[in-house]
Amino acid sequence: MSRSLIGGITNRVLMLMAAALLVMSYASAFVNPAKAWYMMLPGLFFFPLALLNVFLLVWAIIRKSRAFVIPLVALLPTFFFLGRSFRVGNAPDGTNEDRQTLRMVSYNVGRFMDPGSLDRKGTVSDYKDSVFSFLKDADADIICLQEYHAGDVETLRQELSSEFPGYDYDFYAFSDRGGCFGNVILSRFPILEQGVVKFGHSANLALFTDIEAFGRQFRLYNCHFESYNISVPGMVKGIMDRKDGIWRETEKKMRHSLSLRPRQVEQVLEHVSGCSSETILCGDFNDTPMSYTYQRLIRGHKDTFCEAGNGFGSTYRILWPALRIDYIFIPDGYSALSHASPRIRYSDHYPVIAEFAVSQDAEVHNENL
Repeated sequence: MSRSLIGGITNRVLMLMAAALLVMSYASAFVNPAKAWYMMLPGLFFFPLALLNVFLLVWAIIRKSRAFVIPLVALLPTFFFLGRSFRVGNAPDGTNEDRQTLRMVSYNVGRFMDPGSLDRKGTVSDYKDSVFSFLKDADADIICLQEYHAGDVETLRQELSSEFPGYDYDFYAFSDRGGCFGNVILSRFPILEQGVVKFGHSANLALFTDIEAFGRQFRLYNCHFESYNISVPGMVKGIMDRKDGIWRETEKKMRHSLSLRPRQVEQVLEHVSGCSSETILCGDFNDTPMSYTYQRLIRGHKDTFCEAGNGFGSTYRILWPALRIDYIFIPDGYSALSHASPRIRYSDHYPVIAEFAVSQDAEVHNENL
């Protein structure tokens, strides 16, 4: 067998493997990872897999190989999914003139720890003052925070009252030896009712409040779904130090989170389905746009990044620009006017800032969930 024939077969096999992985990344958005956890992995690597297939396509065309059709066919669905992670030239219809608009921030503040820490077990530092300063400059009507940390519940309450005068607030915090931590909602509009969707066997949760704005009422869910509990720098350090069992430990953590997160999503959706008013979903979903989590939660809602974002939408600082895991989803009847995720380094996440217009005749779409 000639070398050219062997090389041709090898090239086609590699192209087929890259194409298959990319197709699996598309499918990962529709498969419950609790039933097939391995389907989540291609979805996490959608962007690099797409780039790999683009490279193979160009390489095959340059070599005038008929095998170019393999990456070409695999890349066709990318045009339907790429906009969830990268957008160019978004221009929302209309302006905010004579429209009732809300400006909103969602931010996982990472317990105000040093975002460069390998083990993420540092202490609260001046990052808290920096976050407060940023939030005040953002001048948002509604602020949703995840992983807010304080010494105790009373200190948390005092901080919110003193640092954010003019805001109603609600929070739910777990307590441990290091203090308390949880989700916070701040609103310049009246908070009518509040509650929490607790997730079993987890310190994650979804905090919800009913807010009245412009003479209408909507329910806001501030969600923090199960994370992988993996420190990327810590994993890299473990590999460099040749730590025994690092891969087995990582796999165990991922499978555990993948068994919990779909159930948490369904809990929130069940709660949303019982709500008669319009709903806004936001927070740290700990899943990419190529995920079952995203596909379930987006129903009946709009992703403000897809409506008004530009460039890379990534919100996880350590692996920028690969991962977008923080979102603001607005009702179908609302219109996103702007979306930004400024690259400030006070947490391992970047904040999400969106401004949107409240439709005067928006309908409730919970039945689509």
